Amino acid sequence: MSVEQLPLVSIIIPAKNEGENVRNTVTSALQSKTDYPFEIIVVDDGSTDQCCRLIAPKVDGNRVRLITTQGIGAAPARNLGAEHAKGDYLIFCDAHLYFEHYWIDQLLQLIRSGVADAVSPGIASTEHPTYVGYGQTLNPRLGISWLRQQTLPTEVALLPGGCLAVSKNVFFDIGGFDRGFRVWGFEDIEISIKLWLFGYKCFVQPAVKVLHLFRKSHPYTVTNEHVYYNMLRMAYSHFNDSRILASKRLIIHSNPMAIDKEVLLHGALAQRIRYHARRKHDDDWFIQKFQIPF
Repeated sequence: MSVEQLPLVSIIIPAKNEGENVRNTVTSALQSKTDYPFEIIVVDDGSTDQCCRLIAPKVDGNRVRLITTQGIGAAPARNLGAEHAKGDYLIFCDAHLYFEHYWIDQLLQLIRSGVADAVSPGIASTEHPTYVGYGQTLNPRLGISWLRQQTLPTEVALLPGGCLAVSKNVFFDIGGFDRGFRVWGFEDIEISIKLWLFGYKCFVQPAVKVLHLFRKSHPYTVTNEHVYYNMLRMAYSHFNDSRILASKRLIIHSNPMAIDKEVLLHGALAQRIRYHARRKHDDDWFIQKFQIPF
């Protein structure tokens, strides 16, 4: 199959106060080999450090495009990038990644062959590149646990949002990342659960390894209230009543009643009804399938 026959891929990179990282990520993507035509869409989500000015020489309005916002949050920024994408396939990437040759090709092979509907690579730290995580699952406190020692493409409960490939059709069929999420937190968990419950399959592709800069803190303000809000909105969207109550009990550094009131005020129950009406599996199925202790 020639390059001209392969579909366009849109690499979507949200960035907020990334310093030189976003330039390094864009440069790495442009230098990595692939048979696929691709575009890069950088969403500057209200950065105050002028980080996206560093990619100005690469922005040509065609292969590399820049979109600016006033600070809408991680999930909405990804959705905005997808809405501007011209490609048939979307790859959401953090703004602090380094890629190997043909990473795009091997991720899309699983999707285009029908094995998977959404795929993530193995992800390793830039400081410890031999220590690789192959997808994720949930622990009893709804935190993430990395999976290890995968050698073949494998179903996983959660795909790391730091590098996630999906067809545009599937992405918009599920409604994208949660459109009510705030700032940061639970984006990749929510979209992975939604993919599974709506009847799609999430796989990790261990033949691909992407290096990720893991930071000790965010370069912008993330509060407990932001994270708890997103967690509880996710619970209302996808969990049964007992798991919603269990999720509320996890709110220990904020007022759970206030968080609950805010989540309900912003349409969580209406979204719950929509999602439950169209899903093919319930949360018991998901929890049992991946033996999640929650």
